[in-house]
Parts: sequence; C-alpha cells; structure tokens
Amino acid sequence: MSAHIPLAWLQLTNSKGRLFTALAGVVFTVVFSLVQLAFQDALYTSVTLLYSHLSADLILISPRYQCIVATESFPERRLYQALAIKDVASVSALYMGVMQWKNPANRRNRQIFAIGFKPRPGVFDLAGVNNHWRQIAEPGNLVFDEGSRPEFGPVAAMMRKHGTVRTELSHRRVNVVALFHVGANFANDGNIIMSDTSFLRLLPFRKFGIVNIGLIKLKPGVNAATARDKIAAALPRDVTVLTRQGFLDREKRFFASSLPVGFFFRTSVLVGLIVGAVIVYQILYSDVSEHLSEYATVKAIGYPDRYLLSVVLKEALLLSVLGFPPGVLLSLGVYEIARSATLLPIRMTWIQIAAVYLLTAGMCALAGALAVRKLRQADPVDVF
Repeated sequence: MSAHIPLAWLQLTNSKGRLFTALAGVVFTVVFSLVQLAFQDALYTSVTLLYSHLSADLILISPRYQCIVATESFPERRLYQALAIKDVASVSALYMGVMQWKNPANRRNRQIFAIGFKPRPGVFDLAGVNNHWRQIAEPGNLVFDEGSRPEFGPVAAMMRKHGTVRTELSHRRVNVVALFHVGANFANDGNIIMSDTSFLRLLPFRKFGIVNIGLIKLKPGVNAATARDKIAAALPRDVTVLTRQGFLDREKRFFASSLPVGFFFRTSVLVGLIVGAVIVYQILYSDVSEHLSEYATVKAIGYPDRYLLSVVLKEALLLSVLGFPPGVLLSLGVYEIARSATLLPIRMTWIQIAAVYLLTAGMCALAGALAVRKLRQADPVDVF
C-alpha cells in the first residue's frame, strides 16, 4: 500500500453524514469555549475599566477593601500624611457609592455608580471630566458615562440636542453638564462623576473626610515600588498602599478567585470540551467498528499497529482542523450579538484563538486515542 494514499482522509469522508456530525461537535466546542473565554476576559477587563482611567502612581485603600462595589473607607488625613513625604507630588480622594438615578425619559429609577472628587484637572484621564471640572464644581452638576446601559435613558442623545439634561438623583434635582465614556461592567451598569460636595449632599449619611480611594502622584523620576514601601512604612495599618498596576491586578484576582463567576467560566469550558470529546469519540469509534475487517486486512499485509493508530489520530486532528474555522466565524457573530446586548468589552484575541485550538486538537486527539482501543480486536485471522 502506498504511503501517499490519504487513508485517514478517505476514511473520514467515506460517510458524509458521520463527518458532518463530528464537525458539528467540534464547531460546538469551539464556539462554546471561545464565548466562555470572551466573557471571562470581558469580566476581568470591564471591572477595571473605570479604575484604569485614574491618574495616579499609587493607590490608597482600606485593608478591608474587596472590590469596586465593596470598597470600605479610611480617613482622608492619611493622604495628607503621605503628601508630607518628599517623593509625593499630589494626592486626591475619591468618594464612591450607589445612588438612585431617575431615567429622564421614562422616569424610572435605577441604581447607578457614583464617584465624588474635589474638582480639578488630572484626577481622571477623561476629557469629559478634565474639560468641564469647573462646571462639575457647581452644586448639583455631574457628568454621565455615555457607555452606560440604555436603561438609564437616552442621556447622550438628549445632551447633544439640548446641551444639558435635568433629572433626579437620590430624589434631588441634578444637571448632566457633560459626557465621558468608560462603559458598563459586571459590577455596575452605569457611572456618574460629580464633586465631593454634591456627592455628600446626595448621600448625607456619608461623612466628610471618610473616603474610599486615595490617589497619589509621585514626583518625576521616583520609583513607584520604592515609594510605595516608604509610604506604607510611614502610614498606620488602617490603609494599604498599592502601585497602580498592583491595584488593577488585585481587582481582577478578586473576581477571578473570590467570586463563583470565575469558577463558572472555567467549568463551562471544561464541560464544552467533554461534550465535544464524547461526540468525536462516538464518531471515530463507530468508524473503527464499521471498518474493523479492513483494518485487520491492513494488519494482515504487514502494517504494524502503530500505523493503524496513526490513521485514527490523523482523522481526529483533521476534524479539529476542519471544524475550527467555522467555529471561529460563528463565535464572531455571537460576540457581536452579546456586545450589543450587554455593552461589555467582548473581544476575540489571538491568545484565545491559539488556546482554544490547542484545547480542541487535544480533545480530538484524546477521543481518537480512546477510539483506537477497538483496533486491538482487529485480528488478521478474522479476515480468513
């Protein structure tokens, strides 16, 4: 038998119905895995979107801080104590909390995430905040995240039409004077930014000087890690000092390890691989069983078991190669639908593509390895 005869391909395409069934299993696995990984990536990316726009070298938080919706608080004077250290250029304090937002179109209430700060440029790297900080400083004025979910109302469209949008926040009248863009996330559906004075007026149970996040800017040339250690040693233990990147990484780790959603995504990918492996295994096992006598004939004319095993494994890998591209294309369609529905930063990366293909190829190879056990029954004696 010529080694150039594509036996694996001929075996695989011998039954078109069986081939399409196997490919459907592979496509399902690819789509399911890519979508789950995309949602997981969107989770970790979205929860740090707002924080990624903070202009700071170091971040001050409470040791009891958990995540963006469970921040805890600490005395603002810790920031001024840090300002006394020669490496520090400036400090800023953020108040954070949830308020009742009234949709200006249908008058329905919905919770929105609010941030209060002492208005000045450079606290955020958001043009909508830095270009309108004087307006924000006026009581009752705020800026609205146009990336918020539609349930908060057509605020962006109304702003472009009227210049200002009047609505209610925590049962008090407020004015939206500008827009910025961050976007919704798994923790919050919408965001607003205002002055600390407005924030405390709208949430009177919050105390002045008890803040949630502290921002520290260092002087040019100062090493952030070195300054962090120096400031941490100088301040009491009721605060934790982190570098900006360390703070973002901490937020991602919380959602990855402390909440069941991270476990859910990982388990979902595993379940998808198991389902795909079962489908591919059943197809390959049926193929081997149906052609057992032909395999026995091949053995009878001198081909070793390892050749027969390679044929089945090649069939498995061919399935992964044929099923992967349509799976990727279908996933892109699902991404677009999910992105429109959730407004989350769902995207496909080359790392995800490579990881899912390796998982898919491994799944098919494992299914093939299990199916070739049937070849042990391919005894040449059965041919005669």
